[in-house]
Amino acid sequence: MKSNSYDAIILGAGGAGLMAAATAGQAGARVLVIDHADEPGKKIIISGGGRCNFTNMGATPECFLSDNPHFAKSALSRYTQWDFLALVERYGIAWHEKTLGQLFCDSSARQIVDMLLEECGCGAVEIRLSTGTGEINHNDGQFRVGTATAPHLVIATGGPSIPKMGATGRAYEIAKQFGIDIVTPRPALVPLTLGSDETMFREISGVACPALATVGDTSFEEAVLFTHKGLSGPAILQISSYWRPGQAVSLRLVDDAVTKLRAAKQKMPRAHLKAALTELVPNRLAEVLTTRIGISKELGNVSDIALDKAAENLSQLTFRPSGTEGFAKAEVTAGGISTAALSSKTMEVRNVPGLYAIGEAVDVTGWLGGYNFQWAWSSGVAAGQAIAAQLG
Repeated sequence: MKSNSYDAIILGAGGAGLMAAATAGQAGARVLVIDHADEPGKKIIISGGGRCNFTNMGATPECFLSDNPHFAKSALSRYTQWDFLALVERYGIAWHEKTLGQLFCDSSARQIVDMLLEECGCGAVEIRLSTGTGEINHNDGQFRVGTATAPHLVIATGGPSIPKMGATGRAYEIAKQFGIDIVTPRPALVPLTLGSDETMFREISGVACPALATVGDTSFEEAVLFTHKGLSGPAILQISSYWRPGQAVSLRLVDDAVTKLRAAKQKMPRAHLKAALTELVPNRLAEVLTTRIGISKELGNVSDIALDKAAENLSQLTFRPSGTEGFAKAEVTAGGISTAALSSKTMEVRNVPGLYAIGEAVDVTGWLGGYNFQWAWSSGVAAGQAIAAQLG
């Protein structure tokens, strides 16, 4: 076998690419991983505040967005969060559950990268860093990347989110070269921006509170953070993946707000609205809401009808975002290589035998909280197993 001849070439040394490489390599495939970055797993290293939210105990297909909501079922069912957790424990990596099933390393995200590299080492995988893909050719059943050739090529270059980490849209360029459709990429798990008509909320930048965020028929209940540009925090990041330009987002800041404001009126009739609101939301938010509602009378002099209308600002505070903070601040990319072009079992392109697409490059996007890493692991294993199954 020539030194530059491989069974598989994998483009991208992120989570999905390394997982696919390790899986195929340990099954006997000769695998080359190519990445333009100077170190592997850069997004893994910065994730979870440096501790990597590596999976979620609640990862099910319902927690993923795609034009085909059924596509992720096969890969996720064949390599689950429990499978990856077993791998983590086999390497003695200490972990903890934070909230909502989110699993983090106790120490460092680098432990996950080191684990994946060790797994690749067990499969004699070759990794070339600081190496661009350049032109990709496909002739006589062989893919050529630079001087390397292989009958299998895996697109694992991710999406354009977090460009400062070297993220690009290279996956889409390769897909288009092979005539594969792209679902328009958009920032996901990203802060939302507000227009000039909501400037009063910029005054409380840094204030956070629990809330139920809703867009359309989708809701998430976690913390919301007011920023100098708009809205962020877990609930907003979650809802951003579902939001489309022009849609309104509503926040339920207080449960049963009508009952609580009426009770405040009975309990402290000589107090003003701000005093009642500070019992329910952070002080600075109470000030802004008081201004927005515009009631200056003592509570005892406010009609129940007016009070009920004021409660709408607590139970359904509605915004119409002007946009998002874009790919620069997005944790992941929604959209990407169309799943209609892929086999859900093998991640292989149906019309281009030997070509695969995995991870964030594909139109499968998970919720906040470790879901996207689980898709990387599951889709990577699916492709790696498919390559291994075709070894001569």
